Amino acid sequence: MGQVEPIPIHDHALENLRYIRSAMERAGSFTAVPGLGGMVMGASALPAAWLAHRQTTSEGWITVWLTEMVLAVAIGSLAMVHKARRSGAPLWCDAGRKFALSFAPPILAGALLTWPLYQAGLLHIVAAAWLVLYGAAIVAGGAFSVRIVPAMGVAYFALGLVAMLAPPALKDLPLAAGFGGLHMVFGFWIYRRYGG
Repeated sequence: MGQVEPIPIHDHALENLRYIRSAMERAGSFTAVPGLGGMVMGASALPAAWLAHRQTTSEGWITVWLTEMVLAVAIGSLAMVHKARRSGAPLWCDAGRKFALSFAPPILAGALLTWPLYQAGLLHIVAAAWLVLYGAAIVAGGAFSVRIVPAMGVAYFALGLVAMLAPPALKDLPLAAGFGGLHMVFGFWIYRRYGG
């Protein structure tokens, strides 16, 4: 009977290190959520809320907010890429893909609901739906990020519920508080605690 050669200790150690590294990558958090970008997004939403509130037509109102949405997406995307590059973390790591795939469905739902609600003249419900679904997107994506991100999503979700109960004439106030204030507050927290 042939004797089995023992596995050299360094080969065994390397295999263990590969396993540990793989497990850590799978369990890793998506850390490219940009705090500074969130603050800039918030700063751009405050004048948008003021401008939207001054509109006398629903077309003017929706145009202001959709323009702000395009601006916010551009700011957030650029800030996320910049933070990922600066930290050397890959943007499309396993956690990043999970974040994006979890974040996208509620955002898509918000986009799909906007047109019929707008057509029905329910702009205050549009505002509430945007906040609730943005909150749901952040909670879902935040499951793969640092702990403060899901908490931010819960705050948006709660503010959306408040917006549903608020008088229609005040629809811009919850939007200013959410897309302006919450972005600035949580953005600052993420900036200070999680490297930008």
